[in-house]
Amino acid sequence: MSSKSNIAYFRVSSRDQSTDAQRHAMAKGGLTFDKEFSDEGVSGAVPARERPGFAKLMEYVRDGDTVHVYAVDRLGRDAIDVQTTVRELLRKGVAVEVLGLGRIAQGVGELILAVLAQVADMERNRIAERTAAGREKAREAGVHMGRPASIEGERAAEALRMLADTGNVTRTAEHFGISRQALLRLRDSDSKHAVTARSVAAKIGLGPHSAGEAASGGAARIAADIGIGHPSAGEYAS
Repeated sequence: MSSKSNIAYFRVSSRDQSTDAQRHAMAKGGLTFDKEFSDEGVSGAVPARERPGFAKLMEYVRDGDTVHVYAVDRLGRDAIDVQTTVRELLRKGVAVEVLGLGRIAQGVGELILAVLAQVADMERNRIAERTAAGREKAREAGVHMGRPASIEGERAAEALRMLADTGNVTRTAEHFGISRQALLRLRDSDSKHAVTARSVAAKIGLGPHSAGEAASGGAARIAADIGIGHPSAGEYAS
């Protein structure tokens, strides 16, 4: 690769679209590109660094190169991402040329970068405001905030049986409307309290089937049978 390369980056949201129009517009005046990178069928909502083609471009560019893009939105999903991308390129000594906007490089295009910074700050504030408003609205509607609620009693036993049958944590969690973490906590808690639940079952005279079920990981089922919450059955062991 030469010390100074002109590198083009193209992105289209659908694989049915072509990058030819962008290439033609950017190559006016006889400009040729030493290297091209593209992302086809990739939404603009995807951060620049998470796009396969752009990630390869970032690994390829060197000090003195110029990256050419059709529009500023090719550099990120929003103003914050664009600013982050541009600053990272500038730190590498790479200039950015945006069609119709101009050149951004160290000491050049500072006004453009300043505007991007202002827009990015506005975007951060809007995100914070929307998040706060959404949380307040959810609280007013009685929506649970924070860690996803777990399940108890018979539904907990059903979830554990399905997990044992399928071995699929994700599918089981989705089926019962809880997070993977909540399901795993339930599984771990069930194993921990199985012996305690068996002791409870023996003390109150449940049959051997229920006691055996406790030994095989059915603590939640026994708790449901005797009308107490799981894993609070442990309170009855003493």
